[in-house]
Amino acid sequence: MSSISFPNNPMSHRPEDSQHEDQFYTPSFDNSSFQINPLSSHPPRTPRTSMHASTSHTFSSSIYEEKIEEKVEVDVEDIEIDPEEDNVQELEKRVRKEEVWREMIVTSNGRDKAFKLIQYSIRLGLAFHTTLTSSRLFRPTRPPWETGITKRLVLTANGFSFARKLLLLFNWLHPLTQILAQQSVPFSAEVSTEKAKKVQKPFLQTLLYAPPPVLLELVNAISDDIYTWSRLGLLGKKVGERAGRFSDWCWFVATLVGLVENGVERQMISGLQGEVEGRLYTESMTGATAKSKPKTSKLDEKELSRLRNQDYWLQVTRTKLLMDLIFVSYELFRIQRGKDTIKAFTGLSSAVLSSAKLFDRHKSALLKNLLSSSS
Repeated sequence: MSSISFPNNPMSHRPEDSQHEDQFYTPSFDNSSFQINPLSSHPPRTPRTSMHASTSHTFSSSIYEEKIEEKVEVDVEDIEIDPEEDNVQELEKRVRKEEVWREMIVTSNGRDKAFKLIQYSIRLGLAFHTTLTSSRLFRPTRPPWETGITKRLVLTANGFSFARKLLLLFNWLHPLTQILAQQSVPFSAEVSTEKAKKVQKPFLQTLLYAPPPVLLELVNAISDDIYTWSRLGLLGKKVGERAGRFSDWCWFVATLVGLVENGVERQMISGLQGEVEGRLYTESMTGATAKSKPKTSKLDEKELSRLRNQDYWLQVTRTKLLMDLIFVSYELFRIQRGKDTIKAFTGLSSAVLSSAKLFDRHKSALLKNLLSSSS
């Protein structure tokens, strides 16, 4: 009986013959003419039907070279930081706090947070000083130079407040660019850019269809700028007071919207966290270990740590929004009981929490730069 060579026979397929692999998977191979020897104890496997039978492609090494070139181009923003990796822990030691603060102070947002920390630290100290000096125990022992220092600290805190207002000027450009970006987006992906320019929506229509949080941010920033211009003397005092009052109402509504969004995000994160914990519990009950399922268990552990980190910062954001809500409520509803102490405490708490978020963001950016340069 004549011997028949099969395309899936491991003895006939060698590594050096991989470039001729496409000649075995041609339409000329007919499965109906294939016969199995009934006396064979190990009959050969049925040959696979070719997935490339209709076309004749030649697989060259250029395909793999293109894939390698795509992997070399790495964006800094796309790098995910895993704190449990050894190289990340080593790079964290190289990133100093002074470098992170330097990167924060360069931006107007980071400088605003630094000024806010100083401002409300002074106000909280003045509030405690007023509480202590109003008691009977400390009244007769007040030195004569205390009044001058108190006045200077009050002027310093007011100066930092005004400097923060100047730093936040033209802050309405960010929501405005988001609204204008929606104006130039075509309704269909098939529409060309030339037709999209012709069918561009009016600005008022785009403004009405903008998301409410973005529109609220725009109105709040504009009214805040009007109040700042009145403080500078460009506009009248009454106009500035009305603009400041309207800005506080916008801040109050934006804080409530932020709390609602934060609650929805926390529910989603907690649901995803429960799914990952359920998978890990199922794997532990079935006897799966890190050696039996190394890839799945490691991915689940990384995903769980990432979700816990997101939930932690969402809790920080919620606490910061609650502090802002208490602060602006004292301004809007003109609550006088414990006004200075509570406003100083909530303002300093909000400054610490927002600075911690910004510090972590800049630290992550520095770590990503170090990872991209070292890779």
